Amino acid sequence: MEQSVQIITVSTQDLDAARGFYVDGLGWQPLLDVPGEILFFQVAHGVALGLFDAVKFAEDLNTTDVTGPAGLTLSHNLPGPDEVDRLLAAAERAGAEILKPGQRAAFGGYHGHFRDPIGLIWEIAHNSGWAVDPDGTVRIGLIEA
Repeated sequence: MEQSVQIITVSTQDLDAARGFYVDGLGWQPLLDVPGEILFFQVAHGVALGLFDAVKFAEDLNTTDVTGPAGLTLSHNLPGPDEVDRLLAAAERAGAEILKPGQRAAFGGYHGHFRDPIGLIWEIAHNSGWAVDPDGTVRIGLIEA
């Protein structure tokens, strides 16, 4: 199997809350919005995030057991600490719960966490050791002091 991910799909009990948070609150533009079923956003080059109504998600999988992994976070890296603080504040205004305000991180950068209205946890970070080459290759190096 090729080491690749194009779509990350997350089940949600409240698709309308997800739409309100991401579209109305944060201003994201949907790739596809099927009310009562699924909402897709492009989140990176060639990568989409799907938020799927829990009932429809279970039907699509032909199962009633849709439990998934615990401890999942989605991370967004920004150019600096000020941008981290601004995005955390915007997320809170849009209805997110701040789990960890912006602060110096153990890895040497700066970060904070929020939980969106459907339960997804986001890390908003500035990590100077993170870089993406023009061809999409990720480089993770040492953090600036």
